[in-house]
Amino acid sequence: MPDMSASASLAMTHFVTLAKEVDENKVTPGVLGFIVFAAMALAVWALMKSMSKHMNKVDFKESPDDASGNGPAESPSGKASPAKG
Repeated sequence: MPDMSASASLAMTHFVTLAKEVDENKVTPGVLGFIVFAAMALAVWALMKSMSKHMNKVDFKESPDDASGNGPAESPSGKASPAKG
């Protein structure tokens, strides 16, 4: 298995060359940090939009039961509906 730190340092050298002057005493996220943060923000936005769409499809209204509570509930046509379980 190849050494992951070598490939990471190779990738970082490409980003470091984009900077004009690098201060060794200062640590910043840079362009790579912004790209990762933006990707995560887009993923959260897409997940929230999808969740909102699915929650709008949910019907929270319960079907009315008969007044006595004994036996199956009847539909408006007079036929008994199957028991839900």
